[in-house]
Amino acid sequence: MRVVKDVDGGIVRRVILLDDSGREIVPVTRFLAHLQDSGYSPNTLSSYGYDLRRLFMFLDQHSMGWTEFRPSTALEFLGYLRRIPSRGPAQRLGLAVATAEGRLLSPATVSRILAATSSFFEWAIAAELYTTSDNPMQKREDAALARVPDRHQPFVGAASRQRPVRRAVRVRLPIRLPRPLSGDDIEALLASMSSLRDLAIFLLMLDGGLRPGEVLCLQLDDIAYGRRRVAIRKRDDHPRGARAKARRERVVDLHESRTLEAVSRYVLHERPLDATSPFVFLIGGTGTNRGEPLSYQAMARGFARRLDRLGIRSPDKTPHALRHTHATAMWESGMRELALQRRLGHASPESIRIYTRVSDDQVVREYDAALGRRW
Repeated sequence: MRVVKDVDGGIVRRVILLDDSGREIVPVTRFLAHLQDSGYSPNTLSSYGYDLRRLFMFLDQHSMGWTEFRPSTALEFLGYLRRIPSRGPAQRLGLAVATAEGRLLSPATVSRILAATSSFFEWAIAAELYTTSDNPMQKREDAALARVPDRHQPFVGAASRQRPVRRAVRVRLPIRLPRPLSGDDIEALLASMSSLRDLAIFLLMLDGGLRPGEVLCLQLDDIAYGRRRVAIRKRDDHPRGARAKARRERVVDLHESRTLEAVSRYVLHERPLDATSPFVFLIGGTGTNRGEPLSYQAMARGFARRLDRLGIRSPDKTPHALRHTHATAMWESGMRELALQRRLGHASPESIRIYTRVSDDQVVREYDAALGRRW
């Protein structure tokens, strides 16, 4: 089975799933078209396509139609996902298990596939294609989760009828900590920058906390030099497929003079003068792609090569780690959770609490006090 993406002008217009004989799996295509009509991004459509490919590979292996999928089948599906090898490269350090057959799918990948499967059956029930009215990926009310003090609460508190639920078939995920770059690594990277474009990209992520996709989607009109800020807008028209993850547009202030100064120097002195693209960061040089917007793959490869030359490369050092570095520095300097949430563009305060686990001065002070009392 394979996922086929219909790409027009670098933008994914349609995603379909084909079986081993090359025939289109119509329910999946209809589901993905529904997601597209609902405003999901092209990257999300592709991810759903690859996740549902795992589901239909499992069904094909068990000679089962998708309408025969039941709650008991979901248990078998979980076991299947936890044992099949992964062909893709590891995205993070230490999150996958290696066996004689190869590296296995990470818990986060398995959880995402289960969520995609649940969404597919929810759609199938609404479209009256599934024979029963209950989703086979059953959800149950989770009384224990309701007692967690840090959990996000409904606006009306205990008066709300909203109750936390959890899928009956699920994977326990590790609570990962961000891996900010050290001060020595930052200094080494800054000293190695020979390109104005790379320096401007580096500082936007380090000083502004922008995601790599947000940097690549910046257009010239998004930069307000006088007000020292950039506007992060929702765009799906980047020819190289770069996307800003957040659906909520925001403004990011950049009061460190070096950041917008680096962007200005790049635009004035290094950005191709004959370029017609409105995007800020373009491919330079004299090749056939000169003047086209820079892709995330090119950014990541260039960042990895620079780390290799400095001898400090590791799996957790990626362009996105610069955003973690910024967020951690802002939290340690006393920035409040709500302000940091607004600056980073997170939809939920739960996403910010990951940075509070990295450096909690209050815990350290109380630990030192308890240690002193003990002795």
